[in-house]
Parts: sequence; structure tokens; C-alpha cells
Amino acid sequence: MPSKQRKIAVMGYRSVGKSSLSIQFVEGQFVDSYDPTIENTFTKSTRINSQDYELKLVDTAGQDEYSIFPSQYSIDVHGYVLVYSITSTKSFDVVKAIHEKLLDITGKEHVPVVLVGNKTDLHLERTIPTEEGKRLAEEWRATFLETSAKQNASVSDIFHVLLMEIEKADGNINEKTNCVVC
Repeated sequence: MPSKQRKIAVMGYRSVGKSSLSIQFVEGQFVDSYDPTIENTFTKSTRINSQDYELKLVDTAGQDEYSIFPSQYSIDVHGYVLVYSITSTKSFDVVKAIHEKLLDITGKEHVPVVLVGNKTDLHLERTIPTEEGKRLAEEWRATFLETSAKQNASVSDIFHVLLMEIEKADGNINEKTNCVVC
């Protein structure tokens, strides 16, 4: 089977760890220095359920609630990683605004999204309870994960889960049913 090309946009408020998550996933290393991103693109090949994928990760510049949603992030993008920091209420509010703009610009009720609460290694500074993230993801019918780019906790899960969400949205994977004999 040929590998499937998938483009994923990683979006969120500034300094929530978008680049750190992308670099950790692609290169397997944590970059400690913070250098505001304009935009980077990373590629990585991965295999899930005996299907090869060629991922193109678009690591976006930090957004805020007043940013105009850049239209290039709605064209040919298969799925979205929306990142907030568990230590920042502002980043949690911004991720809600980004999701709203995303639905507006795509004209869809639902797009493949993984909501990510990053920086779990800073649990002593936590301001966003896990339950709040879960609740928001349920509202969006999205998957929710908490991660630490620094500790490489659940980082690859973000992209693997999102690929499954994209496949489901494309009709390539059936929703799980409780039917035993269908």
C-alpha cells in the first residue's frame, strides 16, 4: 500500500509548546530554548495499523484570540492539534477561540482535532484541571490528551490518535459499535 500524505496544523497560544511537541515527535529531542516561531514545517514517516503515513506538520506561529485565522491553515489540512498549557488560563481561552474560527473558516461542524494540555511536568503550577480539558474536548467531539514535550509523555499518541480521527472523518474507519453479531 502506498503511504498516505497527511497535513497536520499544530496551533495554539504563544509559548505553549507547539514547537517542542513537533520537534519531540519528529526528532525525539526536547528543545529548551524558546525562540518564537514564525512557521516551521516538519515531515515524518510513521506506520499505524500496517498503513504508512507521510506526515507534514505545520508548526504555526502563536495565535491569540484576536488573530485572524490564516486561511492557509484550512486548505489541504487534514487535522489539527490544538495546544494549550496546563499552567495558562489565557492559552486555554485562546484554544477555544481558535477552534471556533477553525469551524467558521472550514464551514464544517466537526473537523479532526486533538486537544492537548501540554506541560504536565509543571503540575505544581497547574491552573487548568484535567476535567476542564476533557469537558471541552467532549463538547468538540475531539480527543483529549495531556502531555509533556519535555518528558516525552504521550507525544507520539497525539499524532497517532489524530491520524485515526482523520481516517474516521474520511470514512476509512468505522465508529466502534457495541454490536457483537452485526
